Amino acid sequence: MLRITELRLPLDHPDAALRAAVVSRLNIADAALKAFTVFRRAWDARKKTAIVLSYTVDCEVDGEADVLARLAGDNHVRPSPDTRYRSIGHAPADFYAAARPRPVVVGFGPCGIFAALILAQMGLRPIVLERGKPVRERTKDTWGLWRQGVLNPESNVQFGEGGAGTFSDGKLWSQISDPRHLTRKVLAEFVKAGAPEEILFVAKPHIGTFRLVGMVEKMRAEIEALGGEVRFQQQVTDVLIEDGPPQGGGPTTRHIRGLTLASGEQLDADHVVLALGHSARDTFAMLQRRGVFLEAKPFSVGFRVEHPQGVIDRARFGPSAGHPILGAADYKLVHHAKNGRGVYSFCMCPGGTVVAATSEEERVVTNGMSQYSRNERNANAGIVVGINPADYRQDGQTQGAVNPLDGVAFQRLWETRAYELGGGGYQAPGQLLGDFIKRQRSAVLGRVEPSYKPGVQLTDLADPKRPSLPSYALDAIREALPAFERQIKGFSMPDAVLTGVETRTSSPLRITRGRDMQSLNVQGLYPAGEGAGYAGGIMSAGVDGIEAAEALGAHLLGLART
Repeated sequence: MLRITELRLPLDHPDAALRAAVVSRLNIADAALKAFTVFRRAWDARKKTAIVLSYTVDCEVDGEADVLARLAGDNHVRPSPDTRYRSIGHAPADFYAAARPRPVVVGFGPCGIFAALILAQMGLRPIVLERGKPVRERTKDTWGLWRQGVLNPESNVQFGEGGAGTFSDGKLWSQISDPRHLTRKVLAEFVKAGAPEEILFVAKPHIGTFRLVGMVEKMRAEIEALGGEVRFQQQVTDVLIEDGPPQGGGPTTRHIRGLTLASGEQLDADHVVLALGHSARDTFAMLQRRGVFLEAKPFSVGFRVEHPQGVIDRARFGPSAGHPILGAADYKLVHHAKNGRGVYSFCMCPGGTVVAATSEEERVVTNGMSQYSRNERNANAGIVVGINPADYRQDGQTQGAVNPLDGVAFQRLWETRAYELGGGGYQAPGQLLGDFIKRQRSAVLGRVEPSYKPGVQLTDLADPKRPSLPSYALDAIREALPAFERQIKGFSMPDAVLTGVETRTSSPLRITRGRDMQSLNVQGLYPAGEGAGYAGGIMSAGVDGIEAAEALGAHLLGLART
């Protein structure tokens, strides 16, 4: 197969034009093109009056070697890479004939799902422990918060089958380095579970919440059919770590030997993938008490901003706004503020809603979500400010190492403040963008009706007496909003709405691991995904779950792994 990149055609080109363009680029007769498939389709809207589509195409041609030799100087024609996934090995049929603990996966979000799936496909029959409920029960509980203001701390946007990614835009792209094409494995498994096949080739694929629900169930069913076991409402409350003899004159070795569940059950476990998610704060605290190595890491805080989706569409696509191929427009914005802070858009949700995403009582957290259709009236995105561990030191600490859990305390501080500013009942504090810039309290909504449920209480997010975020974050966001107008016309419209607060952009700590994917100081423990500080989003979390499972499987099966 040959791969052609950057094959550009007009937005409204006829279907036959793509084949003709392939033939022309390769300078071959039409009959010599035996077959072709679109690997990727993107769009270029830098010139809004003439938006073009850019294709990457894999094609089968007669005389492939001769074509390659003739086009040796064309950097956009190369052999197609092999993107197929190859399992690193498979357990023999009698692997569990001798009593041995099965591998355990803690958490069943994107990382845990793919870790369990790969282990199951290797014949290793994993046990999955998920503290929340099955996805459909979890959906009912989540709607209970949104509609009635009733929070279930163990079943919500953060906890339950599918993880936080289930209630999101369902974005399926990532900027991670992927030399083994593991993102292709993730996409292929999603299509197998019911996702539309277009996610295999569109430049920015997404699924949306409603479709993710059914897909997650099908993936669970495959794991179980392969001998895996998924247990819901099984929170891990403790770990058993055994000290062993020193190795090679080094420090004493430590190894995971078991898990304690909230029910009191003790589960033997020598190999555990920790796919916790970034909101498993009680589990983080337990791991620290047991001496598992953790370290503080940067994350970001801010607000959700909402505009009419039509404003964003027209700014990005001009006269082509609304075109079915383009869909609802997104954006990605960055501003470097004078106070040294970076401000950027995060988890932009075209045609979506702002959702209540707290997992703890009397705290308010926002996030964004959209369906596959992306046809809600508003666009929303997090507008967040980068912070670092020095920003969340506690109890007057000014130097030395930061306690990794101080990041959690920092998040809780502002989530509790948001609950108070919202007036209780999980309402969120909000302010018109124009009033925020002018430093004045908002009293009446304009054209933009906020989508957050249970509701938004208008206020002054930067009230000096009770600010919703640290002053450096408020100042940086206030500076960035007008600057973003230069990139998106209409972005600084006065009656756009800011809703607070966004604090769960990523994990505030890292469960640090070595090159073997195991904890630095506890063998058999494989921290992975967002909660461990190694991913950000569905795709990167899924890939990290695959790699953790491969590392665990290689160790169990005695396989060499490069």
